Amino acid sequence: MKPIFKSKGDNGSASIQPRPNDPCWCGSGTKYKRCHQDADLSARRSQREVLTLGRVRKGSVSQRRRIPEAVPAPDYATTGIPPRPIDIEPMQGERLRRMRRACQAAAKILHDAGTQVRPGTTTDAIDAFVHEQAVALGAYPSPLNYRGFPKSLCTSVNEVICHGIPDDRALLDGDIVNLDVTIYLDGMHGDCNATFPVGAIDAASRHLVDVTQACLRAGVGAVTPGRPISDIGRAIEAYATHHGYGVVRSYCGHGIGEAFHSSLQVPHYFDRRATMRMEPGMTFTIEPMICIGSPDEIVWDDQWTAVTKDLQRSAQFEHTVLVTADGVEVLTEYHPV
Repeated sequence: MKPIFKSKGDNGSASIQPRPNDPCWCGSGTKYKRCHQDADLSARRSQREVLTLGRVRKGSVSQRRRIPEAVPAPDYATTGIPPRPIDIEPMQGERLRRMRRACQAAAKILHDAGTQVRPGTTTDAIDAFVHEQAVALGAYPSPLNYRGFPKSLCTSVNEVICHGIPDDRALLDGDIVNLDVTIYLDGMHGDCNATFPVGAIDAASRHLVDVTQACLRAGVGAVTPGRPISDIGRAIEAYATHHGYGVVRSYCGHGIGEAFHSSLQVPHYFDRRATMRMEPGMTFTIEPMICIGSPDEIVWDDQWTAVTKDLQRSAQFEHTVLVTADGVEVLTEYHPV
């Protein structure tokens, strides 16, 4: 949503910008065009410059990285077309053991990828790191060729909400970057992401990142067997709006297991239509996207990169969770060995 410029009246309240021949808002009795119009136009130009400061520009995308033939690949790896989403059977026994392993491996790769974030590093270099880490484990990086996505990792910088494509743009001191890692290992997908500071970030960005991480905790804390999926979004939205932030509605969490995305959807805002009850054995992601300004987005012509319409910053954190008999297990919680 575009910001509406407002000027201050003589009582300090906001008023709609006057027309050129209207009396100036300052109360001088002079026409606006002969009084404050030039100063206000200059202020509007400055406002636009602030909104676009640090705006992420497209870089060059390198060629798709190769996967050794020995690495088991998901069904869409060659065609780019995933099968129609279906329900995933409750996880138990050997399937659950494999799911835990895939999620723990993804969490370790995300942690290690975060150590690569620094000014001057490119997102393409981080993509290469994640790709190599996955392959070394015998895992397939799930984003690669999913619906044609060209890389092994999603990297979303500053105003990019999600699905940013790694490229040769160098990260700058003061940026924030989300790294979204999913791997396919032992026939299961493990999915997690986190937003990292690049060098020293300003207080507003730090607060956004902290609140977004707390939103994830609130969502995870709402997972209770027998309760509707809508409880998760209710908890996230309440926390975000309390701090004055917007919650992106165009993207949601999803069921996960043998399939990267199942038919289950997990909104991050309260949606009374999300009536499915959480039951033990269900596995899904919770991945709130929280914005300083408007949560409305536009998508670049690459058909992937979603950015905030007002170019203000967005952050995201994600876990894959398991509903248990008495609550929740966070499958992608990082546990150092």
